[in-house]
Amino acid sequence: MTRVFEHPEALLASVGELLGESAWLPLEQARIDQFAEATGDHQWIHVDPVRAATGPYGACIAHGYLSLALVNLFLPQIVEVRGISMGVNYGCDRVRFPNVVRAGARVRGRAELIAAEAVKGGVQATIRVSVEIEGEERPGCVVDTISRYYPA
Repeated sequence: MTRVFEHPEALLASVGELLGESAWLPLEQARIDQFAEATGDHQWIHVDPVRAATGPYGACIAHGYLSLALVNLFLPQIVEVRGISMGVNYGCDRVRFPNVVRAGARVRGRAELIAAEAVKGGVQATIRVSVEIEGEERPGCVVDTISRYYPA
């Protein structure tokens, strides 16, 4: 279920709270291949299932940056800030890839509000998103996203 904040200032009182999880997403080989095509990163560990089967992970794995890019899909499923004229992606801090995501695995985003502060004209929120892998202890990606929300 999406966590709704009726106004950007409501974020200020929720620092340290778990915001929730997104829906599970199967990370199929087709999506990995599309990412390889879009970025030009055709390394065999990502796009050659035959060779990857004998490689260190026993299968193709998603690009780390694909795991990171999925945060853009997961975050709106987890949190919604209302009463804004606009929200902007201000950047990211501390991007890590602690685990590989094998082709066919299911992943989801889990988000926690780790900081929020008033900035000129709005509120800046830092949300830590972990890209969890079903059945795995360690996530595929952990990133502190920074967003700015400007009231309507």
